[in-house]
Amino acid sequence: MRRKLAAGNWKMNGTQARLDVLDALNAAHVSTPCDIVICPPAHLLIPAAKACATGAVEIGAQDTHTAAKGAFTGDISAEMIADSGASHVIVGHSERREGYGETDATVCAKAIAAHAVRLTAIVCIGESLAEREAGSALDVIAAQLQGSVPEGSTGDNVVVAYEPIWAIGTGKIPTMAQIGEVHAQLRQDLIARFGPEIGGAIRLLYGGSVKPGNASEIFAVPDVDGALVGGASLAAADFTPIITALADS
Repeated sequence: MRRKLAAGNWKMNGTQARLDVLDALNAAHVSTPCDIVICPPAHLLIPAAKACATGAVEIGAQDTHTAAKGAFTGDISAEMIADSGASHVIVGHSERREGYGETDATVCAKAIAAHAVRLTAIVCIGESLAEREAGSALDVIAAQLQGSVPEGSTGDNVVVAYEPIWAIGTGKIPTMAQIGEVHAQLRQDLIARFGPEIGGAIRLLYGGSVKPGNASEIFAVPDVDGALVGGASLAAADFTPIITALADS
C-alpha cells in the first residue's frame, strides 16, 4: 500500500510569524495515516524543521540547484536543503518551467541532485490549457514524466505531482474523469518503465485548486495518492480538512 501524502507549497509567502501554522498542524495531526509535508520559502527551512522536529509534519524546499556548490548567487543546493533538516524538495513546478525556462532535462538533473543527498524529489508535471484543448495533454504529460523522472527512482525517493497549469490558483479543476485518465496513464507508464514493484510504489499527487470542498471527491479517484496544495496550505484551518479527507479516503 502506498502511504498517502498531503504536501503544501507556500510559494513566496510567509515570514517567521507564519510558523504557528506548523504548530497547529502538528497539534491537529498527532496520529495520522498519511504523510504531511510543508514547503515554505527557503529562509524558513531551518526554523520550520526545528518546529517540526518532534511532530508529524515534515519540511521540504520549493526548488534546488542542479550543482552541489559553486558560483550560483541566490540559489540553494540539495545539500544545503538537507542540512537545514528538510526531507523533500519540489522540482519542476510549472512556475519554474514557465517563468525560468526549466526543461525536463533540468528538472531531471535537480531530482538527481536531490537523490544524491537522500531528499525525496516531488517532480511536477502538467499541461497548459492550450495543450489540453488541442487534445495533446496525455502526450505532453507522458513526455514530461519520461524526461523529468530520473533512473534509479523509487517509491522512497520520488513523488510525481500532476498539476494542470490551467488549474493552478484559478479555482478551476479538471473533471474527475480527466484526473483519473491522467493518473491511470502515469501509473501505467511508471510500471512500464520501472516494473510493477517500483512503478506501483511511486506516489501520484494531484495539484491545482485543491480545497476542503473538493478534496474528498479528488481523493476518491483511483491512483490519486494525495495532493500538492498551494494557497489552501497557508492556513491550518484550510489545510487540516484536506489532510483529514485524505486520511479518510
